[in-house]
Amino acid sequence: MSISLLSKGSINTDSALYKKLLAATPKLAAKDFTLWGKEAEAESSIRLNWIDLPTASTALIPQLDELQNWIAKQGLEEFVLCGMGGASLGPEVLAKSEKKKLTILDSTDPTQILASTPKDLSRVGIIIGSKSGSTAETASQKAYFTKLLIDAGLNPRNHFIIITDPGSPFDISSRKDGYFVINADPHVGGRFSVLTAFGLVPAAVLGMDVKSLLRDAADAAISFTQANSPAVQIAVSILEADEQNIAFFDSGSKVPGLSDWIEQLIAESTGKKNKGFFPIAIASLGEPISGKSFTVGFNDGDFDLIVKAPLGAQFILWEWVTSLIAIALEINPFDQPNVQDAKTRCVALLKDWNNQVPILAPTYESENIQVFSTSKSTSLEDLILDMLRSAPRYIAVMAYLARGIDDEILKIRPLIAKLSGVGTSFGWGPRFLHSTGQFHKGGPKNGAFIQITGESKVDIAIPEKEYSFHTLLMAQALGDGEALSENKLPLLRFHLRNREAGIKELLEIFRKFA
Repeated sequence: MSISLLSKGSINTDSALYKKLLAATPKLAAKDFTLWGKEAEAESSIRLNWIDLPTASTALIPQLDELQNWIAKQGLEEFVLCGMGGASLGPEVLAKSEKKKLTILDSTDPTQILASTPKDLSRVGIIIGSKSGSTAETASQKAYFTKLLIDAGLNPRNHFIIITDPGSPFDISSRKDGYFVINADPHVGGRFSVLTAFGLVPAAVLGMDVKSLLRDAADAAISFTQANSPAVQIAVSILEADEQNIAFFDSGSKVPGLSDWIEQLIAESTGKKNKGFFPIAIASLGEPISGKSFTVGFNDGDFDLIVKAPLGAQFILWEWVTSLIAIALEINPFDQPNVQDAKTRCVALLKDWNNQVPILAPTYESENIQVFSTSKSTSLEDLILDMLRSAPRYIAVMAYLARGIDDEILKIRPLIAKLSGVGTSFGWGPRFLHSTGQFHKGGPKNGAFIQITGESKVDIAIPEKEYSFHTLLMAQALGDGEALSENKLPLLRFHLRNREAGIKELLEIFRKFA
């Protein structure tokens, strides 16, 4: 077996839960769409091709070989990937694990967009990953790069690599425009798509061994229906631990970034009907998690469960684990109703604002920070304490800032974890909206939320739109804030008038509390 498990506790293979999930494995392997109940069948019946991907995706290899030849012919040496959720998180893990350079652009923050834009585009390949092409962030990024290429006197068809579903409007328009297009399997949902073209195209672009990746996944999958199924063992361990929060540690392991990928997979799949598990990606071993949680490591250490396996095996393993957990919870793991809710609210705000961010009255303000809250308190200390008095089971920090530039803000997660004593996550906006955002609104109503937004020193117009990237980013933040508030969940928003100074001040505030 290519998967090694080490558990602190014993796993009772004679338990009713173990037997139930083990009995479900041959049905799952056969793509039985009735496993999650009648209500889920319409979605599950068209979302189970991920089961076969370790073998089925080998059919893509001739197209990937053709792509590599095309890249060589065009002289492309540097690559930017534009995509959200599963279209970006999987490729990011692949690039990190193989120490390959791939710029991931999964943001609408103008500062991050500019930092992700190579100065010389002549040798840059731009991968656009979107099932439909209608994802707001990705569509805006494509329009942005199209204009840049044309303005630089370059032909976009010599630089774009498109990944999308066959027959989608994006597929049709991209082929009409003469772009290099590879289709993904339309019967695989985004967060289960890492072994489709969405993951394998970036892997091939970076010169990775796609055949070995798929072979490792296929070898692992054979064990999932056996009596000692690692997928069942992990699912039962998580379910029987009965801890809402699951902390993942990949620091120092051979699979860096895997925690973020699993975070999306579990949170977006299980966070529904006031149920689910809340995964927390921990940046380093020394950072506090706080509160009760089940811990999973991918390297030796003091964890409730250690999972060692090649990356391809890890991918298919956690997809099986998530699907088995959903069977036990009796929820549909393949939909994401609250993700769409946030998108709808964003569009409505852009329309109401007449494409310009309104000036709002803060509850509290200093030179560098404005604070927005529904609390009647007027001091900063009381505003923070009011949030903590809600006795949350977890706190989610959501930073609509520039990843890779405003990274000093990452220090706030362990500070809040220490102060609150409960599991605390950190998510970059808007990317978390396609990940833990589903759990925030669809999972158990026991979280508290801290949004961090900021002014942008620069802004970028979105071609063919009346609003800019900064305006879109703020609409995404405030739209999600509306959804959280309607669920009557504690929400505190810090708006940084000056990002660098504001982050410094914000960290000092929480250091005093902690």
